[in-house]
Amino acid sequence: MLKHAFRWPSTMVLTLLAGLAHCAPAAAATPGVTATTILVGQSAALTGPSSQLGTEMRDGALAWFDYVNGKGGVAGRQIVLKTLDDAYDGPRAAKTTAQLLQVDNVFALFGYVGLAATNGALPLVEQSDVPFFAPLTGAPLVHAKFQPNIFNIRASNTLEMESIADNLEGMGVKKIAVLYQNDVPGKAVFDAFERTLTRHHLTIMGTATAERNSANVTTAVAAIRKMEPTVVVMFTSYPASAAFIRGMRKDATSIPFFWNISFVGSQGLARALGAEASGVMISQVMPSPWNDKLALIKEYDQLYLNKPGRQPGFSSLEGFIAAKAFVKGLEKAGTHLTRASFKEALESMHGVDLGGYAMTFTPTSHEASHYVELTVLRRDGTFLY
Repeated sequence: MLKHAFRWPSTMVLTLLAGLAHCAPAAAATPGVTATTILVGQSAALTGPSSQLGTEMRDGALAWFDYVNGKGGVAGRQIVLKTLDDAYDGPRAAKTTAQLLQVDNVFALFGYVGLAATNGALPLVEQSDVPFFAPLTGAPLVHAKFQPNIFNIRASNTLEMESIADNLEGMGVKKIAVLYQNDVPGKAVFDAFERTLTRHHLTIMGTATAERNSANVTTAVAAIRKMEPTVVVMFTSYPASAAFIRGMRKDATSIPFFWNISFVGSQGLARALGAEASGVMISQVMPSPWNDKLALIKEYDQLYLNKPGRQPGFSSLEGFIAAKAFVKGLEKAGTHLTRASFKEALESMHGVDLGGYAMTFTPTSHEASHYVELTVLRRDGTFLY
């Protein structure tokens, strides 16, 4: 005789399922996101020779984040930016990134400052599949090929180099020397510039290097001075660039033109050189922080310059723009925020105008902008466009 199979009462089944759902592991939640907050992580140089870049990038971003939070945040959530100091050191940036991802459990990484910090973070970015938004670097490492987790708001070094090469070719310059940072990322930037010059039928007559986080450029000055170049193009941060320019000009009978790309830290270079800044040329990937005809700059003036001692600058403006773009992505992602929905939202941002700075992301391109301007420093530290 067959026995009837035992069956749980339907009400008991529903009760058990509800209990299991209630006990679902917390790992199912989106990292860094609660009902009231979105935790964002940043690693930047807050101490050391490049600290001005890191501090201004952070403070520019906070100016917009604080404004948004004051209006209620995004979908009722406050944006919390946690910034750790890496002193512009790659191995240290790897440690701060591990802290942000594995201990602090942040939603996204934002506004890393410089190639060394970015290079230190990338292995963990790939491993964690985390959004890596607006690194302050135009290096080939993050711009040369599409990488699904990296979202760049600034133009690449390659575009800056193209503008510089166009200018050098137009001037008929033949004697070009290069000073670059003596590490693997620095060599990659130099190699990219050499390829750019080749496309313009120009060659480099010689090179010298500077150590990261060092202003000791005595050997580099001696080496390049012997070459007697017409132009020296520099891929170093502002302490090394300033020391090099002063060294080249001291007791010199012939002084070359000097070119930098935007990462040098324009305000830092101008302040370090003082009156000797006159004539130094820098490519820029952000609009002029002094162009108050732009709605973006009016907002920046109101929100960033409202604290004592602050001056307009490219790095703080880049942080401000990065924060605006980041918030646009959060708003598009909506209430049900996940890392995946955030990335999808960013990829739907086509032709977004932030008030005078246009940007576009697509599913196949995370290069938001191609904006490049060439500027010349005046003796008083202001910029001629």
